[in-house]
Amino acid sequence: MATKSEFNAGLHRWSIVLACCTLLLVVAGGMVTSRDAGLSVPDWPLSYGKLMPPMEGGILYEHGHRMIATTVGMFTIVSMVWLLRAEKRRWLRVLGIVALLAVITQGVLGGITVLYLLPWYVSSAHASLAQLFFSTTVAIALFTSKWWIDGPAVIDEDTSHPIRTLSVAAPVAVLCQLALGAAARHKAIGSIFHICGSPIVTGVVLWISLRILLHYAGNRELRRGAITLISITFCQVFLGIAAYMTRIAYADAVQPMPLMVTFTVLHVAVGALTMASSVALAILVRRNLTSTEVRVPSGRAAVAV
Repeated sequence: MATKSEFNAGLHRWSIVLACCTLLLVVAGGMVTSRDAGLSVPDWPLSYGKLMPPMEGGILYEHGHRMIATTVGMFTIVSMVWLLRAEKRRWLRVLGIVALLAVITQGVLGGITVLYLLPWYVSSAHASLAQLFFSTTVAIALFTSKWWIDGPAVIDEDTSHPIRTLSVAAPVAVLCQLALGAAARHKAIGSIFHICGSPIVTGVVLWISLRILLHYAGNRELRRGAITLISITFCQVFLGIAAYMTRIAYADAVQPMPLMVTFTVLHVAVGALTMASSVALAILVRRNLTSTEVRVPSGRAAVAV
């Protein structure tokens, strides 16, 4: 386990900056789709053969998204190099490399989306990977924090109310829901699939979070993580309703209306926060709860739960 002396304040602050910039990138991507600006710039990696085309109309959103993506890519390179040089935990250095590979893949998918005129499967993969990359940056910020390095307040898992394995269900369910939302935004499927998935994902989040609050509330980290996830999830549900209602209200509009765009982009951004908070909670559960062994009748070997 890492010691207090290994805390690197500069690296941690840089990791927070990277996570915030990545969230801004997700917002910029939401603006592109919500403003129907996906093919405002028809070439890649340049924009109309230039590094800086006139920033007007849909070009503002599309090229602006590319500029933020480039910045995030460079920041990720710095983060990886910093981790490789300063971090003693091998698994965290590997995570830094994974983050760089993810952002490179993300950029390539974005280019393919433009060059092949928005194929829904590539566009949906591009949007889904963005969510995973953001969660990765949040995890790196978490792992480089001082309170993480100081060590957890470990408690035993209640064998009658196990949660270590179940906690992974939340980020998996949220990711599936985000993928459905991305497919709906890119006209691959109807919105009804995303809408029907909402109560299922909300139920999974509530089940896991309330289980923690009822049986593990004594652990400060788990309690705060569960409350945070519930709060963000409820905010996301209301934003989803607002985005859907404004889309219906302005269905006959000749161009995307500001209110609809605002709620849709907020829904995308808070979706990313929901994903990241569910990943963080799953990490905290694995960190703070020790697996116990339960003896199975009939002479079977003990199994971990």
